[in-house]
Amino acid sequence: MKDYWELKVRDEFSAAHALRHYQGKCERTHGHNFSVEVCVGGCELDPATHILLDFKTLKDSLKQALATLDHAFLNELEIFGEINPSSENIARAIWRNLAEILASSPDLRASKVALKYVEVSEKSSQSAVYRPFDGD
Repeated sequence: MKDYWELKVRDEFSAAHALRHYQGKCERTHGHNFSVEVCVGGCELDPATHILLDFKTLKDSLKQALATLDHAFLNELEIFGEINPSSENIARAIWRNLAEILASSPDLRASKVALKYVEVSEKSSQSAVYRPFDGD
């Protein structure tokens, strides 16, 4: 059996959006204080520090991934030009951006972890989780 660890960090951003073709009040422009949780995992601790990845690296990377979304009207962003800025699509956009940021991080430990999921909440009682799926 191999050891395995997961690290999670959370952050928030504020943004407005309007859900196209929704046929309800959320089709009108409205805003949220979105909460975001990300999880990375891996099997190899740093031999000197015995950590998977510095929490600071993960928090800073998430903050960087959220920067273009914070205080934006999401419908006007290029990434949401053709797709709705739903919680599902926001989670996927953050995942893709964060994966690139971690892969190019100066912290070499960042490339040794796998991004497991991104969870986006519009409020505490509901959330959307994105993770790549490689199966049936």
